[in-house]
Amino acid sequence: MEKRSLSQIESEIAETKAALSNVHGTETEVYARIVGYYRAVKHWNNGKRDEFGLRKMFTLEDSHLEEQTKTSAKLTADAAPKNTAKIPSKKAEAADTESVTYELYTRKTCPNCPPVKAFMNDLDMPGRNIDVDTKEGLSEAAKKGIFASPTVIFYNAAGVETARCHNVEELEVVLQKVAVSA
Repeated sequence: MEKRSLSQIESEIAETKAALSNVHGTETEVYARIVGYYRAVKHWNNGKRDEFGLRKMFTLEDSHLEEQTKTSAKLTADAAPKNTAKIPSKKAEAADTESVTYELYTRKTCPNCPPVKAFMNDLDMPGRNIDVDTKEGLSEAAKKGIFASPTVIFYNAAGVETARCHNVEELEVVLQKVAVSA
């Protein structure tokens, strides 16, 4: 291997820097969807540009890889008994929540899902959590016309849908109505 002196290395670095500074091209214009239409990102305000930088691109190939690593256990019912911290036990007994079941549709990337999950976990009600990031979960959500996450569907003893909720406030209202009507 040939030994080079420090001055030779510095001259090569200077030549490379000069060559790089002399590269000319055109600016690439990136278009992305913003508030219902496409517009060049360079024309967005600072807040939208920052948000654009935080976006993650999802591809079908990536979703299949993750799907293969998941098991169908996501679709199984939560059989563990749960604490009734949100509803006093007298109301829960009066509402006969044993005959009511639920399905909770969520996504990993959903910022609104954790509070709804926590609320549902505090109820003494049989139900199941369905991850719509899986192929099976997405298929089931599509069959039931679910377009947003989180979505909680309540069913009566006959298996008929009685309510849909998308946040904790809606859940509290629905469960209060059940307790009052029982």
